[in-house]
Amino acid sequence: MLPVAIGSALCILLASCSSCNQPIPQPRTSNPKPQTTPVPAFNADSAYDFVKAQCDFGPRVPNTKQHDACADYLAKKMRSYCDTVIVQKGQVTTFNNIKLNIQNIICSFNPGKQNRILLFAHWDTRPWADQDTVKKNEPILGADDAGSGVAVLMEIARIISLQKISTGVDLVFFDAEDYGTRKDDPADDDSYALGTQYWCKNLMPENYTANFGILLDMVGGHQATFHIEGFSKQYASFVIDKVWGAATRLGFSGYFIYADGGFVTDDHVYPNQLLNIPCIDIINSNPANLHSGFPNHWHTHRDNMDVIDKNTLNAVGQTLLEIIYSGESS
Repeated sequence: MLPVAIGSALCILLASCSSCNQPIPQPRTSNPKPQTTPVPAFNADSAYDFVKAQCDFGPRVPNTKQHDACADYLAKKMRSYCDTVIVQKGQVTTFNNIKLNIQNIICSFNPGKQNRILLFAHWDTRPWADQDTVKKNEPILGADDAGSGVAVLMEIARIISLQKISTGVDLVFFDAEDYGTRKDDPADDDSYALGTQYWCKNLMPENYTANFGILLDMVGGHQATFHIEGFSKQYASFVIDKVWGAATRLGFSGYFIYADGGFVTDDHVYPNQLLNIPCIDIINSNPANLHSGFPNHWHTHRDNMDVIDKNTLNAVGQTLLEIIYSGESS
């Protein structure tokens, strides 16, 4: 990875482009869509426990016992909530020619419905702490990157299992997102998000599509700020309007910032480009960090349970529940 422009898994391109310098539209909150079903409360305590459960396995690096054990846990837990769970197993090749055995975990509610929302996160963790000053060649625990995104989706699945919905919702945990080039290697965006790229080219279910998608990446840190990511704005500005508008109505504008956050080549790019599913990335960015554009714990051993904040988990989770339950699925 390069010292600037690297994203949770990947490259944050802080350079501007003409289309990204346009004023960002402010939320239209005066006429929200009629609410058809009461929106349940997100349980941040439960989500926090789901983060810890993943971290208890240790780093979840592909081709390790800890990774496989966590995959079994995730699949079993999601089967207790969802209508269907598919574990897509495959093999991908890394930038340094290592073969990784991957498991994408695809979970669905109302699988027969055509009206669908795709919610996704990666569940593997970084094999080395390349942004740290110590133990740089050792894997990180990854409480925030990527335990937090997975945990929010797990809690949403638990809630939907209790309060049914009429639309289709798919929650996907992608593997091998964070096995990309290190900062001292040549930049190669496509070395990241290997599990997502595999899924886009080997769709399960076959011919899958959705109205739109939302990626969660580093959504549990203290004082997180979610700026508007460049590819999200380029491909799916209407989804940005839905999510940032809902967050503002709920009082979470301190987390969801109406300002550009740079381009991040993350899991959401490939459904946009390969499947034409409009997708956005909710990702904690810190433009004041000129080194990376990300929080200080990114790709370091400081990414442990100490950085997880239940208030942040709640802001993201409650916003997504608002989208799911309040008629914003199309």
